[in-house]
Amino acid sequence: MRDDRILLSNFAINYEALLLEARGQSAAGIVSYLRHRLPALWRDLYMATAGHQTNLVRLPFRSFEYICDIYSDLEALGQVPYDQTIEDRVVGVLGTSSSAPEKRGSSRIRGWGEPPEELVGTERDKGHFMAHCIGGGLDVNVFSQDRRLNRGWSPQGKLFRQMETYCYRQPGTFCFSRPIYADGSSVPRWLEFGLLKTDLTLWVEVFEN
Repeated sequence: MRDDRILLSNFAINYEALLLEARGQSAAGIVSYLRHRLPALWRDLYMATAGHQTNLVRLPFRSFEYICDIYSDLEALGQVPYDQTIEDRVVGVLGTSSSAPEKRGSSRIRGWGEPPEELVGTERDKGHFMAHCIGGGLDVNVFSQDRRLNRGWSPQGKLFRQMETYCYRQPGTFCFSRPIYADGSSVPRWLEFGLLKTDLTLWVEVFEN
């Protein structure tokens, strides 16, 4: 457990200090500032800890933007050797909650697959970085998630659901999801979820996955 805390500390971001930098701005100004600053902070931490060459791309979908590491493109171009231990994965998602369309849309990108079936067993679900009910899509939005967390069965799961419900009940809420990885797979070791409340304070939690 202590080693986990040390590892997690390597990915820590002082969100309160970041919010202080935007102090005095309007709500729209704070959201604009966070949209600009967060991807750069996530990128720098991810590249410093990934342990492999990265290929970061930004993909807009509905009211969200997905930042992804498409390592397979580097393999296909012969820029890096093929490595089965390194998978394409999401680095972070940010945007504003919105009402979901009647039919589930697709955020498919070439070559992006769903979590392997062996990871979606009795203890795992196909979770979503951004819930469908707040505008999240499929494909790139899907990852292997601890079932008790995804379904709100555990104490952490209940808290996770509270945050999603806040975004759902107040469309237009700025929110973000940042998976944190301990290896080269697409399965996060932790999931960081945050949102900007109506009183302009940040609510950020880190969940075991």
